[in-house]
Amino acid sequence: MEAMIAKRVIPCLDVHAGQVTRGVQFGKAEAGELRNVGDPVELALRYNEQGADEMVFFDITATAHGRKTMVDVIERAADQCFMPLTVGGGLKSVDDMFTMLRAGADKISINSSALARPELIREGAEKFGSQCIVVSIDAKKVGPDKWEVFSHGGRKNTGLDAIEWAKRAVVLGAGEIVLNSIDADGTKAGFDLVITRRISESVGVPVVASGGAGSLEHMAEVLLEGRADAVLAASIFHFGTYTVGDVKKFLAAKNIPVRL
Repeated sequence: MEAMIAKRVIPCLDVHAGQVTRGVQFGKAEAGELRNVGDPVELALRYNEQGADEMVFFDITATAHGRKTMVDVIERAADQCFMPLTVGGGLKSVDDMFTMLRAGADKISINSSALARPELIREGAEKFGSQCIVVSIDAKKVGPDKWEVFSHGGRKNTGLDAIEWAKRAVVLGAGEIVLNSIDADGTKAGFDLVITRRISESVGVPVVASGGAGSLEHMAEVLLEGRADAVLAASIFHFGTYTVGDVKKFLAAKNIPVRL
């Protein structure tokens, strides 16, 4: 039965001061290293028309003013798009989550705030339901067969084992895991298939693979070999390398179930 569940294709928008930007690899978000890609709502509409299954917005400003801008972005996107919207970046409390859900988000993504206070996962799940709570994990290979979780945009090693943290997040109430490979992020050299598969096989919730998409083959690989439930990408969509439709047609040709 599992094989029949459609795999999702999810574009991701990094929003900085109300505009979509894209840097290469973690920790490179300093001024000048970000390319401005455009208006987030215009891009969301484009991906909505291309048939994206969901849309992820990450607020990389994480200031009070930036939050206000983000609420406006989510309100405008939710008003015009029919796909589910996930929003993350600097959400530290149930109140922060509620602000975004009220603005029109369907899911909340938490990362450093969940690491700082794991109970936030449970609080969010109890208040809004597990299906609303996504835990995003930035994992980096630190040794043979060992991946650890990094926080603060991939700058700070928590020392936590990535697989153990994913399992704990699900026990606390996370309804989905977004696994981002720090090593692969922005390189377009392919996903980290090994850690994606390990985590996919260790948790009973969907795992979204992120970091490294550079070709259609990479997307198919991580869904098949990595056993991911969904694939998330930014650069290849923003710069017009592929459309969401291109990805879905390719996956369908490989007998990977997708919503066309």
